[in-house]
Amino acid sequence: MKPVKVGLLGLGTVGTGVVRIVEGNQEDLSSQVGSPILIERIAVKNTEKPREIEVDPSKITDDPWEVIRDPEIDVIVEVMGGIAGTKEYILEALERGKHIVTANKDLMALHGSEILAKAQEKQCDVFYEASVAGGIPIIRTLIEGFSSDKIMKIMGIVNGTTNYILSKMSQEGASYLDVLKEAQELGYAESDPTSDVEGLDAARKMAILGTLGFRTNVELSDVSVSGISGVSKEDIAFAKRLGYEMKLLGIAERQDEEFSISVQPTMIRASHPIASVNGVYNAVYVYGQAVGETMFYGAGAGAMPTATSIVADLVAVIKNLKLGVNGLKQIVPYKQKKLKSDEDIFYKNFLLLHVDDKAGVLAKITQVFAEYDVSLDSVVQQANPNNPDAEIIIVTHNASKASMNKVMRHLEQLNVIHRIKSHYRVEG
Repeated sequence: MKPVKVGLLGLGTVGTGVVRIVEGNQEDLSSQVGSPILIERIAVKNTEKPREIEVDPSKITDDPWEVIRDPEIDVIVEVMGGIAGTKEYILEALERGKHIVTANKDLMALHGSEILAKAQEKQCDVFYEASVAGGIPIIRTLIEGFSSDKIMKIMGIVNGTTNYILSKMSQEGASYLDVLKEAQELGYAESDPTSDVEGLDAARKMAILGTLGFRTNVELSDVSVSGISGVSKEDIAFAKRLGYEMKLLGIAERQDEEFSISVQPTMIRASHPIASVNGVYNAVYVYGQAVGETMFYGAGAGAMPTATSIVADLVAVIKNLKLGVNGLKQIVPYKQKKLKSDEDIFYKNFLLLHVDDKAGVLAKITQVFAEYDVSLDSVVQQANPNNPDAEIIIVTHNASKASMNKVMRHLEQLNVIHRIKSHYRVEG
C-alpha cells in the first residue's frame, strides 16, 4: 500500500516521542490504517544539535517552509510551539490541502476558530487532542462520546505544575515558595513559572474545552483567571480542617444557554473524586444532562503521554483519509455566545478575616452579609497565638458573584477588619 507521509515540525521531547511511537509501533499502526506511516521530513531549529533518537540526516531541515511546501507530505504534525509564526505555517499547510495534528494549546485557544474555519473550507482535518490534557483523550470524548448529550459542567485540574505545588503544600505543610523552587529543580515548573502559577495555561485549556463542550466560540478573554501565588500553607490547613482540599480548578458551567468559565484556586470537598488527584496528574470532571457524572484521569504532560495522543490523532486523520471523510468531523462553534452576568454566577465562598479582638465585631461583619442577601453556612471566630488579631472564618451558602463583590467592597471599608487574608471559591 502507498505509505502516508508525515511532516514533523519540532523534534524536542514530544517530537522525539512521536518518532519513537511511529517507528516502534509501525506494524500495529499500519494494520490499523492499511498502509505504512512514514515521517518524511522534520523541521528543527538547529540541524547540528545532538538528538536523543537517530534520524536520517537527509530528512532534517531548519526551514519549516520546506516541510509545508513538500507536495509529498500528507499530514503536518506540529509540536514546535509558539503562536505567530506557527499560525502562518498551519494556515499555509491547510491552504495546500494538508491535514494538521497539533499539541499547541496557545495557538488553538487564541486562533482555533480561524484555523478550524480554514480547515472546513479546505476539507482538511485539524486534530489537537494533546493540547489540553496530555495523554487523557478528553477532546475526542467531548466531541464523540458526549455527542448525544448536553454538557452542563466541565471542571478540571488541567495544569500539572500547580497541582504538584498544591499537593505538596497539602501533604507536607510546606510553603508555596519552597515547593515552587523544588518544582523548578525537578523540571515540573519553568524558570519563569508565570503562565502556570497565575492560571494562564489552565485558562487556555479551559477556553478549548468550553468551546467544544458548549459548541460556542469561547475566547481567552471570556475566562476569569486567578492563580495560586497567593495561596498560603495556612489557607490549605484551614481548608483541610473544614474537609476540603485546595486545587487550581478550571470550571465551565452553563444554565440554559448561558455559561461562565473561570480558573481559580478552589476549595473542593475532600470526598469529591477530583480532590484526590495529586502530583503532576490531571483530571477532567464532566457532568452531562443525560449521563450524569463522569471523570477522566491521567498524565497531563510528558513526552510519551503527549506523543500517544498525537499519534492517536494521526491515526484518526489517516483513517479519514482512506474513507474520504476528512474535514467532516470538525466542531465549528455554531451557537451564539451568551456569557452569564455576575448576577447569575453562584457559588459558595470561603473568607478568612483578621479583625479587632473585641466584642461586637462579629455582629458588624455578619450584618454586611445580610445587607446584600448573602446567607452564611458557618462562622468561626478564634484567637491565633501567632497573630494579635482575632481570626474569623466564614463559609457562605451559594451567593451570586455580584453580591459577593459588594460584600467584599463593604468589608474592605470596615475599620474593625485589619485584613481580608483569603477569599476562595468553594465546591461540593
